[in-house]
This record gives sequence, structure tokens and C-alpha cells, in this order.
Amino acid sequence: MLIKQNPFTSSTFVSKWMKHFNANNREISFNFIKNLSFFKASKFPLFINSGKNLTKGISYSAQEVEVTTFKNSTILIYDVPKYFNNNTSNLPKNIKHYSIKQYPGYLTELNKFKNLDGYLQATFSKKSRAKLNRYQKRLELCFEVHYKMYCGEINREDYDFIFKSFKGLLEKRFTEKQTTNNNLQADEWAFYYDVTYLLILEKKAALFVIYEGKNPIGVTLNYLSENILFHGITTFDIDYSKFHLGKIMLKNLFGWCFENDIKILDFSKGHFTYKTEWMTKKYDFEYHLYVNQSSITSRTTGLIIKYFFKSKQFLRDKEVNEKLHQLTYKFSKGKNIVDKKLKYSFIEVEKNTPNTSLTKIDFYLDKFLFMKIIINEFLFLNSEKLKCFELYSINNKEKTYLFKGDKTTKILLIDKQ
Repeated sequence: MLIKQNPFTSSTFVSKWMKHFNANNREISFNFIKNLSFFKASKFPLFINSGKNLTKGISYSAQEVEVTTFKNSTILIYDVPKYFNNNTSNLPKNIKHYSIKQYPGYLTELNKFKNLDGYLQATFSKKSRAKLNRYQKRLELCFEVHYKMYCGEINREDYDFIFKSFKGLLEKRFTEKQTTNNNLQADEWAFYYDVTYLLILEKKAALFVIYEGKNPIGVTLNYLSENILFHGITTFDIDYSKFHLGKIMLKNLFGWCFENDIKILDFSKGHFTYKTEWMTKKYDFEYHLYVNQSSITSRTTGLIIKYFFKSKQFLRDKEVNEKLHQLTYKFSKGKNIVDKKLKYSFIEVEKNTPNTSLTKIDFYLDKFLFMKIIINEFLFLNSEKLKCFELYSINNKEKTYLFKGDKTTKILLIDKQ
């Protein structure tokens, strides 16, 4: 597939990346590689594409021209999706190209389906579709929910609020998983915050948000070419896990893609179960190497890089990287990181419980925020609305509360730990 408007090679993306990660060096270009700029690595005669590993797919083409600036150098291009079909066959004399398989990638060919319903019917069983619809209907019954895609315009105040919430939700989710997330590293997050606003205005990026009232409970950062949506960073509030927010977000994101004539939804690199469930095609991400065959230095550097990344892929296939992320999290957070999950149970209300033994609680207070996930479970299981929900403590009974909805009342017992 030919990519005409790649957001990751746009001047906005490249200039912001250079500002955050390579401010002391200038952009460099090579006349036989079109549409890409590079920077020089600090310790080797190596040139790496601007954006490095923070893109979701690089597109470019090579051309057979006289090379005047390559000499003893080696070129490394990160994250080239194989399905892009970049033209790498027309090379100058003595220039050798290598493709190094790295991460798996996943995409959905939306152009094979007439609309969202057609896609869902072809991809999921009748039972799975019914569950998906039930999750969304239950979410919309229990809460005041609305969905918003920001693409082409966004108020700066709204943008700042969404990004602050985005980061908080991402931190909360990966704390629960007890693993690190590279996107949350200070330098990476500063880059995403800086570049995304401008890309949204240019229609090269989009933020999809699920709101509960005025608060984001699910956010996805996407990138856009002329007919591809690249699924970037996504997260949701784990307090709403009963409602399967991740699936609801994907369903609505797919709906937006069909409405806006998007041909491919690209889940990008990395294996996750949800990608295999929603995809229609698996492909490979590759790293591309260009070596000057007439230079011993270039050939040696290329050989080292080639086997370095092949070794990394071997370890990745053995899931060593996943274990490393977990260890990194443990070392960064110290020894006492085990977050004991709250154990609780609901019981029926005794008929003779006097109202005088109850004290109403404002469950929005910080000290009761731990109750949010329990309240949401109560709402989900009993088809109750948050606006009708009331929370009471039962006097003289430690860790015992009354949950009162419009139709259902239960006693909550929290296990003493």
C-alpha cells in the first residue's frame, strides 16, 4: 500500500521529535532515500531515521542515483510495516539493503466490509455481539456517557484536561498490572503532549474519548494518514472494568472509521489478545539497514547492528522483555509494591435495619475513592443508575456499608485485612 500522507514523516512530527530527543544535532538527508530525514548516532558512523522507535510505521522509497554523502556510514530505519510495500529495489551501486524482522503487527481491513454491522457479524459470534451490545447499553444506563473524537479542532483547555486525565488513567492501569510502560517515561510523555495538539489541528492525529459526565474514563491516541488510522496509546479507567470499556472503545472507534471512510485500522506493533480478536491480518514490522558494500567500516557496523536486533527478537520471542518490564517496575517501586486487592461481598439487607443506624456518605470524597470500583460493580450487576445511588455507613459496624439504588439495596461487607 502506498502511503501519501504519513503523519510520522510530517514536518510537525519530525521537528517536535528532534526538539525533544535530538536538539543538539541537525537533520540529515540522503539523496537516494526519499521522504526521510536522519540524525547521527553519538558513538558509531550510523544514521537513524528521525522519530526512531516512537512512530507507528515509516514509509519511504529508495532511488537509483549517484551517492555523494554515504561513504563509510550505515543507515538504520526503525519500524517499517511490511504491508507498506516501500520501494527498496532501486538502489545505487554498492548500496546493500537488509530487512530485519522485529515485532508482529496487526490490522483490520475495513475496506472489506460495508459497515460496522457487517464487520461485527463477520468477525464475532452472535453471542459475542450480544455481549458487546449489552456492555455498552449497561454503561449508558448506569452513567451519563458520551463519546467524542477530537480531529481537526480542539480547545486548548479541553486538550490539557484530557491529556492530564489520560496520563492519570494510564498510570493507574499499569500500577494495577505492576509493570512499566515506556510511554509514561517523562521524556516520551512530554513529546506526546507537545506534538499531539498540533497533529490534531492538522488532522494527522485524533483523540477518542469516552466521558462519564465531564470526566474521561477512556482515551485513545490515534494517528491518521489519508486512509489509515494508526491505533496509538490507549487506556481506560480500571474502576469500570465490569463494563468492558476497552471493547466499547474499540466498537465506537471502528464505527467512526467506517463513517469517515478509513480503509485500514492499524493496531501497530506488539502482541495483545484484543488485537488478535479484532484484526483481519497479521504482518511484520521490520528494521531496514543500508550498507555501503565498498566500505569495511559500513559493512562491519551493519553486521553488528543486524545481529544485535536479531538477538533482541530472539529474546522477545521468549517473552524476556515482558519479564524485564515487570522486574523494572519492582525495582523502581521498591520492595513493598504488592497492592492487596480489596476483598468484599454483598449480602441482603435485614428487614429491621433502622434508618437511625445509617450515616449518609459523600462517595466523591477522596477517602472513599477506593469504593468507586465496588459501586460500579453494584450498578452493573443491578442495572442501577449512578444518579440514583446513595451510600451509607452503618453505625457501630466497622467496614460495613449500605448500598442503595433506585430498585436494589444491599449491604457491603469489606473483609478485615
